[in-house]
Amino acid sequence: MGRVIAAGVALGLCAVLLGSPPATADSAGSGRLDLAVALDDRPITNATVMIDPAKQIELTVTATNSGGTAVKVRSVRVSGVALALTFFAYDTTAPFEVPAHSRVTRTFVLDMADLSGQAIGLLPSTVELLDARRGTLGEAATVADIRGSFWSVYGAFGLAMLVLTVLAWLTALLALARHRLPVNRWRRGLRFLPAGFGTGLVAVVSLSVLRLVPPEPAIEIPVVLGAAVIAFLLGYLTPHPAPGPGGDETVRFPDATKEFNR
Repeated sequence: MGRVIAAGVALGLCAVLLGSPPATADSAGSGRLDLAVALDDRPITNATVMIDPAKQIELTVTATNSGGTAVKVRSVRVSGVALALTFFAYDTTAPFEVPAHSRVTRTFVLDMADLSGQAIGLLPSTVELLDARRGTLGEAATVADIRGSFWSVYGAFGLAMLVLTVLAWLTALLALARHRLPVNRWRRGLRFLPAGFGTGLVAVVSLSVLRLVPPEPAIEIPVVLGAAVIAFLLGYLTPHPAPGPGGDETVRFPDATKEFNR
């Protein structure tokens, strides 16, 4: 059971540390467009924008091409990421061309009703223009305040991590109470490590769902690693387990006992 819990928490940790970055266009088209994006006539840069899945949203994209050749755009993508996992992504095919040294503005009406079952709370989000190979030609970042359901994919992910974290703490503390932790301090610390990772992940998701702090890398990584270090130190500093019958520290002198009895 302990290994299963640790594996579950480790998967969440891998999502934070090993998440793949989004695909970008090749050198012929990468970063060639500068974007200015507005959601319902409100600029999204350096702002938190509210997205209500029950309502259609109007997305206005202004693309500026400072290069010497025209750039062809195939589609627009709106996506949200937390803990290096993409929890929602909406692609709208809308081919248009941005001539060299020109600026083009396009407006899209998006129906994001399905978003209610995918995410809730604050999520770092991006609006991207993609080429025919799905490479990113330009993007604008923001924080979306999503008015979705608690039972969405993101909410269910947080709940699953909470259950695994509680089980990890119960397993470690029960082993401590029964004096079944390893004698080696480092191994005792490692026994508590999954519970610490889980605590950090739950904290990050909870702050996001409660709309307090978005799960951005500058926040989520220190929180997760900090909780893991604290849990490791707690395990490392736990009392030395009492040696039991046949334990590693039990020392027997059978020959000396026989000699004494004689």
